[in-house]
Order: sequence, then C-alpha cells, then structure tokens
Amino acid sequence: MNQALKMALEVGPLLLFFFVNAKMGIFTATAVFMVAIVVSLTYSYIMLKRIPTLPLVTGVVVLVFGGLTLYLEDDFFIKIKPTIVNTLFATVLFGGLAYKKSYLKSVLDTALFLDDEGWRKLTWRWAWFFVLLAIINEVVWRTQTTDMWVNFKVFAIMPLTIVFSIAQLPLIFRHQIEPDDDDAVETKS
Repeated sequence: MNQALKMALEVGPLLLFFFVNAKMGIFTATAVFMVAIVVSLTYSYIMLKRIPTLPLVTGVVVLVFGGLTLYLEDDFFIKIKPTIVNTLFATVLFGGLAYKKSYLKSVLDTALFLDDEGWRKLTWRWAWFFVLLAIINEVVWRTQTTDMWVNFKVFAIMPLTIVFSIAQLPLIFRHQIEPDDDDAVETKS
C-alpha cells in the first residue's frame, strides 16, 4: 500500500471526528469515528490481507471506549482513549525491552533495517514519547473544553508525532544496516 493511502486510512477517521464534532458534537463525532475506523481497518485488510498491529489496537480501543461513550452518554471515555492507547504502547515497548526484545522492530521491520542497538534506542525513545503523549492528553482533556481537546487531538498530536519521527532520523541513519536478501525480497513484494 502506498504511503499516501496508508496516511489517509490512519488520518481520515480522525479528520472526520474533528469535522463532525465541530458541526454535530462529540457523541455524533464518536459514532462517525467508530464507523470510519471499521471502514479503514476493513479496507486495510482487503488491500493487505492483514491488519497492521498499531491500527488494529487503536481500532479496538476506539470501538470499546467509543461504545462506552455512546452507551453511557459520557465523553470521558473517548477522551481517555488516547491516554489508554499511548500507555498501552509504552507498556508493551518497555516490557519488550525488559525481556531484551524490540516489539518496535516486529512492527517496523519491513520499513527499517537497523542493528540491534539502533532498535533498542529507537524503542526506548518511542516508549517515552508514548508516555509523554499520554500525559499531555491527560492534562489537555482535564483542563480544556471538549472542542479544544478535539482540536488538540487532531492538530497537535499528529504534528508532534511527525516532528518526533523526523527527529529520529539521525539515530536511524547511524544504525541503518543493509537488509538481508530475504528481507529485500519481502520488501519488494
């Protein structure tokens, strides 16, 4: 799948959430977000014959917490969803590091080819970044209006993530290795 389509599938549901919230409120936006996530995951499955791990986990959490938001008519649940997802990702990455495994490598191994030290350092950085995102989400949703939180979720988290990703390029370039022949064949197909 090309990168533009992949980005559209990941960002599209979030943009719908933003626009629908502005016009119809958080509950309608949550329902639309849930449907958009299911459509996005279904399309990913049709195109790839699998669903990538991170979007799948995020989708499941969106459906659970979105469902709670709608069922209980309480926006608390959709607001803590980013905290839960980011804390979960951080916990998995830290847990893997404790057992000398890089789960980040298993998610990105067809996109990046790094030595073990590079994967370890990149995993540490992403784990701490997820912790930071969870903390920031907690501060924003607890101190700002719902509309401000939605704006933050759409227009701050994604740019922060892009800037953080770009900031990792020097580390990636320092620890980049040539892919194995088997990896190169898999990446091309």
